[in-house]
Amino acid sequence: MVKKNQYLSSEIISKLDNLHIIAKKVVEGFIVGLHKSPYHGFSVEFSDHRSYGPGDEVRHIDWKLWGKTNRFFVKRYEEETNLKAHIMIDQSGSMKYSSHSINKLEYSKMLAASLSYMLIKNQDSVGLYMFGDAIKKIISPRSTQSHLNTLISQMEQMRTSTKTNISKSIHQCAEKIHKKGLVILISDLMDDPKDVLMGLKHFLYKGHEVIIFHVLDPQEIDFNFKERIRFKDFESSNEILTDPRQLKRTYQKKFNEFIDFYKRHCGQNKIDYVSIRTDESLENALSDYLLKRKKLN
Repeated sequence: MVKKNQYLSSEIISKLDNLHIIAKKVVEGFIVGLHKSPYHGFSVEFSDHRSYGPGDEVRHIDWKLWGKTNRFFVKRYEEETNLKAHIMIDQSGSMKYSSHSINKLEYSKMLAASLSYMLIKNQDSVGLYMFGDAIKKIISPRSTQSHLNTLISQMEQMRTSTKTNISKSIHQCAEKIHKKGLVILISDLMDDPKDVLMGLKHFLYKGHEVIIFHVLDPQEIDFNFKERIRFKDFESSNEILTDPRQLKRTYQKKFNEFIDFYKRHCGQNKIDYVSIRTDESLENALSDYLLKRKKLN
């Protein structure tokens, strides 16, 4: 059970201009709000160390840290991490859309940074895959504080591209990941659902667990446009001037079919599917991640 935290509001959080600070505030605020956390003993200070224990060599003790804390810590190694997570962020043109202060890419970056922060603080390793019509950037999984800084720096530099090919990008990513792990896909899924599903099955075939955060703007769901409006396709630059009130019923029928397809097929294939609006608190996404993480333990 999570206690609601006003400081996790996406509107408030987005006013901070540093993604690392955003991630830190979101995660620490979220952890404080947990009544029962699977992260018992969660540490936000020494992600690159663990407590000294039987079998550890004295020469590996970090004496500077001992001087500060009066406790014995040894440096962690990559093989000691619990889980390899691979975060895929969609940076295609449609992710630029926003009906309020945060577009879908900005929200996705805040979510990805918060998940990365939480994973690495729990001694898991995180990799990053940025994609549009293909994989644009790959950062291999690691679990150190310096790696977290690298991930967040790359996220801060992300901008939307133009074209989309989610299924192609997923297949490329699946071929790059050789060891079983957790794949986290953050996207608006604006591509052919059947093709996307085939890509997701590629991950399953290779033994990965998959969680999808389907990031949507409120207007994409509600379609509450009141007057004639010009719609522009961010990826093709095509425009159409129309009265949205005449389209609303047809649009929502098609949109609901789109959502239902993912809910149904993800459920059938044991893929965790989470639909999240950009005006929602990030705590909802973090709660769903923790439920998934608990299943993997």
